[in-house]
Amino acid sequence: MKRKGLKSLLLIFVLTTLAVALSACSGDKKGENSSQITIGIPQDLEDSLDPHKAVAAGTKEVLFNLFEGLVKPASDGSFIPAVASAYEESEGGKVYTFTLRDGVKFHDGSTVTAEDVKFSLDKCADTSAGDPLVAAFSNIESVDIADEKTIVVTLKEANTEFLAYMTTAIIPASNANPDTNPIGTGPYKYVSRSPQENFVVEKFDEYWGEPAHIQNVTFKICANADSLVMDLEGGSIDMFARVTATQAAELSDQFEVLEGTMNLVQALYLNHAEAPFDDVRVRQALCYAIDPSEIMLMVSDGKGTELGSSMFPAFSKYYMEELNDTYNQDVEKAKELLTQAGYPDGFDFTITVPSNYQPHIDTAQVLVEEFKAIGVKAEIQLIEWDSWLSDVYQGRQYQSTVVGVDASNLTGAALLQRFTSDAHNNFINYNNTAYDEAFEKAIYSTDDAEKTKYYQECERILSEDAANVYIQDLPEFVAINKKYTGYEFYPLYVQDIAKLRLAEE
Repeated sequence: MKRKGLKSLLLIFVLTTLAVALSACSGDKKGENSSQITIGIPQDLEDSLDPHKAVAAGTKEVLFNLFEGLVKPASDGSFIPAVASAYEESEGGKVYTFTLRDGVKFHDGSTVTAEDVKFSLDKCADTSAGDPLVAAFSNIESVDIADEKTIVVTLKEANTEFLAYMTTAIIPASNANPDTNPIGTGPYKYVSRSPQENFVVEKFDEYWGEPAHIQNVTFKICANADSLVMDLEGGSIDMFARVTATQAAELSDQFEVLEGTMNLVQALYLNHAEAPFDDVRVRQALCYAIDPSEIMLMVSDGKGTELGSSMFPAFSKYYMEELNDTYNQDVEKAKELLTQAGYPDGFDFTITVPSNYQPHIDTAQVLVEEFKAIGVKAEIQLIEWDSWLSDVYQGRQYQSTVVGVDASNLTGAALLQRFTSDAHNNFINYNNTAYDEAFEKAIYSTDDAEKTKYYQECERILSEDAANVYIQDLPEFVAINKKYTGYEFYPLYVQDIAKLRLAEE
C-alpha cells in the first residue's frame, strides 16, 4: 500500500509539474497576458501601410494603434504628449518647440532619435513630387534639431491650430519599405497581413506608455455587411465598431451594444465637374427634396444628428445648427429650381456607394425614394471599397456618392480644407473663390474668435451653395462581446484597441 501510495504521489507531482510548465510556455502565468481578440473591419487596408500616405479612414483607424506623433489625441478631444514629453508654442503660434521623451522605442527595437523626427516631418512636408503629404505642412519654414532632445518647427505664417498636425506619425528613417513594413512607436506592432482576410498585430512589450491589455489582436475583413450578425454570434469576430440599428437589435445578450457618434459628415457628395451638378439650382433642388429626419428614422431608428454643412457637433465652437434649416423639405420649390435649370421633367443620375458600408447603402435607398417626388431618378451602383477609393475618391470618375467624411485631426481645417479649389483631396471638384478666401483667413488668423468667424463663413458658403446634399453625423453602434470591456469613443474616427481588456481582469 505504501509503494502504491508513493507511485500515486509521484504521478500527481509529475502531472502538476507538467501543467505548470505548459502554462508557463503558453504565457498563462499570473502577471502575463495571453489574451486575444478578433475585431471585424469593413474593408482591407489597401491604400498604404505607410501612415503618411494612408488615405482611407478605415486604414487610419487601425494604424492609430501602431503609430504616434510628437503628440496624440485623447478620448476627451485634448492633445497629450507622446513621442515628445513636452512642447511649447511661441511667437503667437509661429514656433513650436518639442522635447523628446527619453527612451522611446520603435517596434524594431531601435531608439527614436531627433533625426527620425526630422525625417518624418520633412517627409510629410516635401513638395518635390507635388503637394505635401500633409497639406498644412506647406506652411513649414524649417524643422531644426536644436540638440539631441529638442526639435524646433518654425512656420512661415503663425497657425494656432498647428499642434494638431503634430499627431503625424514618427517613423524610423532607416525603414526602407514603410508601405509594406509599418514600424511605429505605438502600443501594438505589426505581425502580418493577409490581403482581403486579416491584419494581425501584437502587444509591443517595450512601449513607453501604459501597456495594452490584450496581447494578440486580429482585424478580420468583413466586407459582407449581411453576415455581420452571424459572424458575431458564431464567434468568428468579437467586436464590430459600426453595426446598424437593425443588426444591433438582432444580437443576443452575450453582446453589449455601445452607442456614440461616428464623428463624420454623411452626405450625398456631388461631382461639380459633372452635369447637371455644375448648376447650383440643381444642387439646391436636391437639397430641398430630402428630409434628413426621415432618413435617420429609416436608417437608424431616428438616431443621429442632422447636419447642414461640413462640420459635426464634436467641433462645438464651429458647428452651426442653424444651417440645418437652409433647405427644409419643399418639393414644389425643388421642382421650380429644376425647371429654371432646364430640367422640368427631372433627370437621371447614379449614386455610387461602397458595398461594405450598410448605413450608406440604406441612406442611398431612402434618397432614391425621396428624389422620385421631384421627378429625379437615381440609380444605386454598389462597388467594392478599393474601387471606390481609386475611381471615386482619387480618380473623380463618378456623378455622386454617399459616404461619410471624417476629420483627420481635431481642427476645423481638417473638415474644411478639402473643399478649397486646389486641395488634392477635393474629390467633389468644388471651386469657389469666396470660400478659398475665407478659409485662408481662418487658417492664418491667430485670434480664436476671428478664426471661428471665418470657419463658420466657410460652412455657410458650403450650405448656401449646396456644395453637397448634407444629411447627418451617423450614430455609432459598437457591438462587443461581454468578455471584453474598456471601449472608449473618440471625437475622431479611430479605434483605440489598447484600452480594451478582458472583463474578468
